[in-house]
Amino acid sequence: MSSARDRAYGKPLPRPGALALMGLLALGGCGTVSDTVSSVMGGSGPAAGQPGYVSGFLGGVVADEPRAALVGRDVLSAGGTAVDAAVAAGFALTVTLPSRAGLGGGGACLVYDVAQNTTEALVFPASATGATGGDRPAAVPMMARGLFALHTRKPRRPFEELLAPAEQLARFGTQTSRALAADLAAVAGPLLADEGARAVFANAGRSPLAEGAQLVQPELGATLATLRVSGVGDLYQGAMARRLEELSRRVGGPVSLDALRPSVPQILPPIQVALVSDTMSFLPPPADGGLAAAATVQALQAGQAPEAAARRGLSAAAAWRRDGGSPAALLANPPGGDAAWGVLPASASLVVLDREGNAVTCAFSMNNLFGTGRVVPGMGFFLAAAPGVGRVEPPLLSAVLVHNRALAAFRYAGASSGQLAAPLATALPAMRHLVNGTPVPASLATVPEPGRGNAIGCARYLPGDARQCVAATDPRGAGLAIGGLQ
Repeated sequence: MSSARDRAYGKPLPRPGALALMGLLALGGCGTVSDTVSSVMGGSGPAAGQPGYVSGFLGGVVADEPRAALVGRDVLSAGGTAVDAAVAAGFALTVTLPSRAGLGGGGACLVYDVAQNTTEALVFPASATGATGGDRPAAVPMMARGLFALHTRKPRRPFEELLAPAEQLARFGTQTSRALAADLAAVAGPLLADEGARAVFANAGRSPLAEGAQLVQPELGATLATLRVSGVGDLYQGAMARRLEELSRRVGGPVSLDALRPSVPQILPPIQVALVSDTMSFLPPPADGGLAAAATVQALQAGQAPEAAARRGLSAAAAWRRDGGSPAALLANPPGGDAAWGVLPASASLVVLDREGNAVTCAFSMNNLFGTGRVVPGMGFFLAAAPGVGRVEPPLLSAVLVHNRALAAFRYAGASSGQLAAPLATALPAMRHLVNGTPVPASLATVPEPGRGNAIGCARYLPGDARQCVAATDPRGAGLAIGGLQ
């Protein structure tokens, strides 16, 4: 019998060797990782896999859309790891914030495994062109395979269980969040010209759904159900893949089986920068926003002002896009001058920490708000716009994760959005918190516009005293930071 991993990839994925809503919540609490779960030793509490199974400190979740953060927190409460919670929250984002994190898109994540005391990068951008032809060129959808690959890193809960909350949100509906309502309003004209998008994202008067309006996506729910039952691999080399090949032609963004089958996530070593006794890990290219953030951090360490440091980071990323090459070489000899950039697409971010000190931080994108702007009929999701075609540029996906090798402990994780401002929105709060001791919420609030950051920091590390761990989302955004005691 084939395993779930075999069903997703056709072969095993190699593992390398070695607040309040719209606000902030402290992850404070007197518990530590030694706290018990409520149903061990014959207890009468909820069973593993049910919210409430864990008692004491849960960890925390921060996301650009509140419902997704709540889904991730429920997984932590049910005994899941940071990886489990990130997978569930990521799929939830495909329902609640499809403008930036749909099934047709992609992303990149950093994963810290406290037992291995290592950080690795998982990169799955929606970058390959699905096929030639059509008036809305589409990228190969990478989100499902990317989140499945993430689940292989350090899971505790079954993958199928983690898909269920997103499926239920799509089938039975959820309220339109402020984040999604803002994106709908920004592109309402061209988006609602598509019949499929209008059927889901417009009200009876053909106006875009406002904050609080009920959002129901039955076709997306059916697609998520098929992924849960048949496995993610079905979308890339099975019946779903053949259906996508046929249906994508109808929306002007044909995606071929030949492009779907070989498209798999990459597990790569992160870019790393020393910060006293800590190690800062950044996303590596092709998630080149990580390279820009790393170069920005180096410039900040050298005493440059934030604006100058941001320019240095963007120059490094532009040099990589132009000539490729080694990120280490670009960091050692950063290019000078200001880089010319086109209009970059929107993105979304997610940060998770569990009670044991494992952490995940991710950035996602559709390469354009709502991707190609047309819903795949019968499947219920937008395809990402193909980057490098016309005026569509790849996003600067940016995230950082900080740990201490000697202590084998987590210290900080952050991710950001904001187009060209995303690398600075990752680098600046991290440095202000880690070097200056600025509280995590205050460090995020001072990021220059239009940057938006999410972060979790444990000033004295985790494992350790959980009371000093704090999660925050930028108060100017529409996200949610949640966690703490249960």
